Amino acid sequence: MHVTHLSLADFRSYARVEVPLDPGVTAFVGPNGQGKTNLVEAVGYLATLGSHRVSSDAPLVRMGADRAIVRANVRQGERQQLIELELNPGKANRARINRSSQVRPRDVLGIVRTVLFAPEDLALVKGDPGERRRFLDELITARSPRMAGVRSDYDRVLKQRNTLLKSAALARRHGGRSMDLSTLDVWDQHLARAGAELLAQRLDLIAALQPLADKAYEQLAPGGGPLALEYKPSAADIVGHAREELYEQLMAALAEARKQEIERGVTLIGPHRDDLLLKLGQLPAKGYASHGESWSYALALRLASYDLLRAEGNEPVLVLDDVFAELDARRRERLAELVAPGEQVLVTAAVEDDVPGVLTGARYSVAEGAVERV
Repeated sequence: MHVTHLSLADFRSYARVEVPLDPGVTAFVGPNGQGKTNLVEAVGYLATLGSHRVSSDAPLVRMGADRAIVRANVRQGERQQLIELELNPGKANRARINRSSQVRPRDVLGIVRTVLFAPEDLALVKGDPGERRRFLDELITARSPRMAGVRSDYDRVLKQRNTLLKSAALARRHGGRSMDLSTLDVWDQHLARAGAELLAQRLDLIAALQPLADKAYEQLAPGGGPLALEYKPSAADIVGHAREELYEQLMAALAEARKQEIERGVTLIGPHRDDLLLKLGQLPAKGYASHGESWSYALALRLASYDLLRAEGNEPVLVLDDVFAELDARRRERLAELVAPGEQVLVTAAVEDDVPGVLTGARYSVAEGAVERV
């Protein structure tokens, strides 16, 4: 699978830009702040309906514009599809596939799949649990686009449940009447049902990633492993992978935590509170791994993601956003050698020398809003 053409209107710094793309390596080279990352960010948005740089759509719309358009032609084998997303901050986004307007934005998920390497990846190792949950959930959705609906359902139920708990907590603190919490039982069931599905997918994913990540780390930093990926649920008694079993365990954990949740006014049990513990040898990578080891770990997770998606039959677009400037010479060369055979590799760099020699292919100059092939 590869993108053959990218078209942007009022996206980030671009009023309008048209970029033909070839299979193999394409590098966007130019000074910082000229819009290189905006191009690959748009490709990533088509794959995930989100940005790796910001948490909302508003910054993606060019200042002074009401909306942004991201459009791409995508080829998979002999099949070609045109997908378009219209970003409307504060309103519902819109989507089209092959000119049809009768689709939801999440219906485009799975047409483009990407694996992104970026300086922000260091947060996978050194950052908060939310970074690792996002990594897992985006990869889950790339493997199974229907999980976008499960994630949306879970978030909706969690919001409703938290609203009820917060109201109950405020009523207690201000000496008001006790609220009728009978509906909490219903929200528990909905939360546990969606949560069990999400939890099962995460556990299956980690089991599949473990050997691939260990192999990738050995390739990047020979003799430096082994790696271990350990899921840390918010409920202590979560065991097994079967969805019904996980549902029952989540229901029991919610019942046990109910008093505390009512006192604090927030949901304390569920996948939104879980973490992925990354171990290097016998120690947690966070707090113990050196800067170089942390980078190798983050890169190994991305390489494992790529290998997993490729093995499942639809090779993703590899995006390397200004990542080589962050790496020492050895890691730079090893990473370049590992990704060079990819069907489509998009690279951004401030200067040509930041692109390793093994990554030969098309070059674009990006400066002052212009994207020109050189």
